Amino acid sequence: MMIYGYARTSTVSQVAGLDDQVAKLKAAGCTDQTIFREQVSSVKMEERTEFAKVLKKIKQGDVLVFTSLSRVARSMVHMMEIEAVVAAAGASIRILDMNVDTGTPQGRLTFNLFGSIAQFELENMLERQKVGIAAAKAAGKYKGRAPTAKAKADKVLALEAKGLTKDEIAKALDIGVASVYRILKEAKQAVLKTQANV
Repeated sequence: MMIYGYARTSTVSQVAGLDDQVAKLKAAGCTDQTIFREQVSSVKMEERTEFAKVLKKIKQGDVLVFTSLSRVARSMVHMMEIEAVVAAAGASIRILDMNVDTGTPQGRLTFNLFGSIAQFELENMLERQKVGIAAAKAAGKYKGRAPTAKAKADKVLALEAKGLTKDEIAKALDIGVASVYRILKEAKQAVLKTQANV
């Protein structure tokens, strides 16, 4: 059995916060070799390379420790998704500030209760959102979601055909440069696929 730890701060300047987390993780049984550290904002949770590494390492009987839920998840619902991945590997989760250990019956019960409350809150929020949208539509004030980068694919291709750079396209359409690259790459792949089928 291995005890892995994960520590995260939002910025490089928050070194003290990272050190504090590492100290708590060591007190919980982790070692320098089993603690995965990174500095990435909660907005970019999908870009956590160290977290991805530790999720690949865990196996049957291992424990994954966090100092707090906010270090690893955007919400309790997100935490439930992470726990499902960990449980599928046969491992358990320990959240220090909540005193929750999913490796024990009591800890699993507590975790599931938190999860049920979070799910209830999410469903209530979505229901309120639906009611609000219906009321806005009835009043003629609902504009809908702003178009995503994918919805602007035709405009990206048109601007690229006019000779604009990727940075200029991103600025003109108010989307990320990465989205421009992705749209152009997908368009190129679609053309190649069509040619291959001819």
